[in-house]
Amino acid sequence: MELLNLDKLDPRAQRIVAPYCQKIWEIHGENLKALFIYGSATGKDFIPGKSNINLLAIFQKIDLSDLKKSLKLVAQGRKRGIIAPLMLTMEHIRHSTDAFPIEFLEMKENHLLLYGEELLLDLEINPQNIRIECEEQIKGGLIRLYETYLEIGMKEKQVRMLLINSLVCLIPVMRNLLRLKGESVPVEKKVIINNLTQLFSLNKETFLNVWEMKQGKKPIDLERLFGNYLEEIEKLGIAVDRLEL
Repeated sequence: MELLNLDKLDPRAQRIVAPYCQKIWEIHGENLKALFIYGSATGKDFIPGKSNINLLAIFQKIDLSDLKKSLKLVAQGRKRGIIAPLMLTMEHIRHSTDAFPIEFLEMKENHLLLYGEELLLDLEINPQNIRIECEEQIKGGLIRLYETYLEIGMKEKQVRMLLINSLVCLIPVMRNLLRLKGESVPVEKKVIINNLTQLFSLNKETFLNVWEMKQGKKPIDLERLFGNYLEEIEKLGIAVDRLEL
């Protein structure tokens, strides 16, 4: 088995991914049609020891026996930062792009082929489905912020994590909103935040303050930041609802 594009990965990711992919091929043989790596491990945002490694494995067919054969390898991979690979057939993907447009477009636009056929580039994804899922993610995320706050109050550590997790989940939405507006999509997440907030007339500093918390910086006034963040997310949800394609 010859792996492709390993030289484009961080050297530390290479050392983890290469033997793992080799074992997937040894386990599944000809049933394995393609292997992809996607997400932060393909770019500058990869942080060894902290960032997850995401793999997509496309098979000719998948049944319980195929899943069962992978159990030991998946358990070993989790210890090294590889989350359970997304195991799908191409037929499943083709019939699911309307239900998960953001997820599959993210893979299409941000992946490296490691083995097999380049099957993702021809995926067709309806922009209107992307807009609908963006709106659902934003408004659903706002509801979760409300509900979680009611459960935890202003406990500093929990509120910090609540804000950080919310923004991390919004980054793929932001990327796709830039695409819908015909803008180029930067690789660096801080630049994505900057461009998105400018495009939708949002308060850039609010989002950047949350991003800086992810990098370890504590805000001066956490409660004020939380309130401002709620307001900006609500404004973004309204703007996406009104977005014309």
